[in-house]
Amino acid sequence: MTQQVQIPGTDLSIFPINLGANTFGWTADEAESHAVLDAFTAAGGNFIDTAESYPAWVPGNTGRESETIIGTWLAARGNRDKVVIATKVGDHPDHKTQDPEYIRTAIDASLERLQTDYVDLYYAHRDDEVTPIADIARVFDEIVRAGKARYVAVSNYSPQRLGEWLAVAEEEGLAQPVAIQPQYSLVFRHEYEAELAPVAIEHKLGVFSYFSLAAGFLTGKYRTEADLEGASRGGMVQGYFNAEGLKAVDELVAVAEARDAAPATVALAWLLAKGVTAPIASARTPEQLDALMSAPSLELTSDEFSRLDAASATFA
Repeated sequence: MTQQVQIPGTDLSIFPINLGANTFGWTADEAESHAVLDAFTAAGGNFIDTAESYPAWVPGNTGRESETIIGTWLAARGNRDKVVIATKVGDHPDHKTQDPEYIRTAIDASLERLQTDYVDLYYAHRDDEVTPIADIARVFDEIVRAGKARYVAVSNYSPQRLGEWLAVAEEEGLAQPVAIQPQYSLVFRHEYEAELAPVAIEHKLGVFSYFSLAAGFLTGKYRTEADLEGASRGGMVQGYFNAEGLKAVDELVAVAEARDAAPATVALAWLLAKGVTAPIASARTPEQLDALMSAPSLELTSDEFSRLDAASATFA
């Protein structure tokens, strides 16, 4: 088992796979979600990613289900000090802004659902591009100083607004963002590699990629239109389902077969080789975790890495 890694700028040690909890309350009910969490921690995992908005896209849901399910699991297992919990604010259908007054109430609501006094990482989920960055940086610092979050992080911010946050935090002695959560995968490369990676490298930020498996497209199970029919993520996969996407998957599957590994394992290993601290990936069942947890111990050869880079170059 690969040793844990440190999130830069923190004292948090994590297994380098970040379990995405967006399936909880969606494709996995409470019992199934608890089973996934049990299997994840039994396999050495300890880093769980959720949000106040997961999964609000499901008809009839409030968007509070994922945090609530994690909270009942933490309460039942009594293992809060054994896991690293990240949650996010500001991308709920009912409240998409980064208004400081809302953020103050949102952290308390998240903590209540999670049945904990603090989260390890608190993300600004999505920038509204209107609220002054200084106001956002100050309220997140306030939350850290109150002991409600240990560290702060940023998701879906432009390099410019992220840079402004880092500068304000430096100037005013506020809690510095320690990580970013960009969309990044073999079939979605340009935004991170061209725009955000330079900022992450310069400021030594942790990187936790979301849609690391492109909504399941990089598991290799969607190769024809018929494969998409009835799939819970069929609509999301459709965006990758084209000649260039399929070319990348073909090469991914070829590398995986040669290594006797699952395509998902190889796709995550490629992200780790690209410098991602811990890719985010979700599982509906404990069985699906095997492919995810194997990624950190799969070291791609330079030839395999180059082949995958070339096959997905159109997305770079």
